[in-house]
Amino acid sequence: MKDREVEKLIKSEEKRQASVINLIASENFVSSDVLRALGSVFTNKYAEGYSGKRYYGGNEVIDEVENLAKSRALKLFNLSPKKWSVNVQPYSGSPANMAVYYALLEPGDKIMGLSLPFGGHLTHGWKVNFSARFYKSVQYTINEDGFIDYREVRKLAKKEKPQLIVSGATAYGRFFDFKKFATIAKEVGAYCLADIAHTAGLIAARIYPSPFPYADVVTATTHKTLRGPRSAMIFANRESRIAKKKKVDIVQVVDRAVFPSLQGGPHENNIAAIAVCLKEAMGHNFKKYAQQVVRNAKVLAQELQKKGWRIVSGGTDSHLFLLDTFSRGISGKTAQNLLEAEGIIVNKNTIPFDTRSPFDPSGIRIGTPALTTRGMKEKEMKKIAFWIDEVISNSKPKIRVKNEVRKLCQKFPIT
Repeated sequence: MKDREVEKLIKSEEKRQASVINLIASENFVSSDVLRALGSVFTNKYAEGYSGKRYYGGNEVIDEVENLAKSRALKLFNLSPKKWSVNVQPYSGSPANMAVYYALLEPGDKIMGLSLPFGGHLTHGWKVNFSARFYKSVQYTINEDGFIDYREVRKLAKKEKPQLIVSGATAYGRFFDFKKFATIAKEVGAYCLADIAHTAGLIAARIYPSPFPYADVVTATTHKTLRGPRSAMIFANRESRIAKKKKVDIVQVVDRAVFPSLQGGPHENNIAAIAVCLKEAMGHNFKKYAQQVVRNAKVLAQELQKKGWRIVSGGTDSHLFLLDTFSRGISGKTAQNLLEAEGIIVNKNTIPFDTRSPFDPSGIRIGTPALTTRGMKEKEMKKIAFWIDEVISNSKPKIRVKNEVRKLCQKFPIT
């Protein structure tokens, strides 16, 4: 690279990623093939529109790669193209959710999603987000035990009668009962949107419940448990009962929401990389990977519990969990900073019924996708639990821990 400054920064980031334990639940390491697609000549091409209906010439190869990504997405989730359509153009998860709202709702309509402090996402109706500014938002929460109470969700839906109900989360480690959400949505005449941004890879591997038999629309990111580029997909159910009742062509309105309503030219290099990661996810090794992700999360949570730490909901069914640090007198921000100083990367996070600021909350979020990609298993999770406890229990720098973290990382290089 001729730009030595940027090259230096790339090398610095490569070194950083290789030498730390990454427990950020929404991050992962992509393959060299995904990186190759991201850095390919597809980045040079403008391709406004959809396959066969572009606004620029020279898109014959672009059409092929986009069609390939779409066909692989449907195949990965075992979806019939007669029943489901998929749009692979959304730039990321938030734009994907925005497109769904834009397609199916009018400004001022009511949406219902999991509250951010209880594990939901900004775009599920949180007050500082567009989803609460342009739409009326009501939020469900979780109970004192850390689980969604579906009776309370139903009661709230019956009272508020939203036009769209969102299931999905960014910091809720338990299974979602998508069938119950669909039943509730049907009772109140609402669209049922499943946001599987975090769990798409686990669903593809058939180790987490699938929303596809029940939802009207499904949004998914590709850069978390799917190990792909930073991008997203929207799946639309051609047989959606509520869409038919409202005489809405759900595929058409979703596609038009993505383009031309909210986005311009799609990032075709990202779409090529999506195609790559979807093929990788079809392999037998990916299912073993996803199973190990969940095993690692369970073991890590259990080991921390043994050391006296409170895990929200008592454990996890997926790739992540929340650790209550403030029950031991340590804020989430302090815990994050202490761990990062020793080469263990987490993110501070609110926990249910948190009374502290989101900038310095009562917990941290821990996830295992990235470490599992490096090949770490249960044995390493036990070591990591020991180090986490050592660092945040003592609130003092542990040079010994940092050195041991580096040694462990050297045994599991990023390939």
